[in-house]
Amino acid sequence: VQLQASGGGSVQPGGSLRLSCVASGFALDYYAIQWYRQAPGKEREGVSCINNSDGGTYYAESVKGRFTVSGDKVKNAVNLQMNNLSPEDTAVYYCNTLPPTDYWGQGTQVTVSS
Repeated sequence: VQLQASGGGSVQPGGSLRLSCVASGFALDYYAIQWYRQAPGKEREGVSCINNSDGGTYYAESVKGRFTVSGDKVKNAVNLQMNNLSPEDTAVYYCNTLPPTDYWGQGTQVTVSS
């Protein structure tokens, strides 16, 4: 049972990225999946969540209006569309269940700088 995040990269402020979280070993249909991020020297924080059983979503105040989380049943994945990125969004992004399992994977690096 694993979740693997991908899609990170380096962009300029105001740019966009689309992260993907693909599940292997289980179906996401009845799970809540949360995107987390950890910036250098800071604790890991929850960014956005989707409850795949009812489609409910949650966004941290810092990303509300800029990030959109969605489920992809065909690919057994959860996506995070990130628009209008700022340097404060620079972090390693992870996906995990909510509550999280012990497996965090490598995450995907997002770097926003000019």
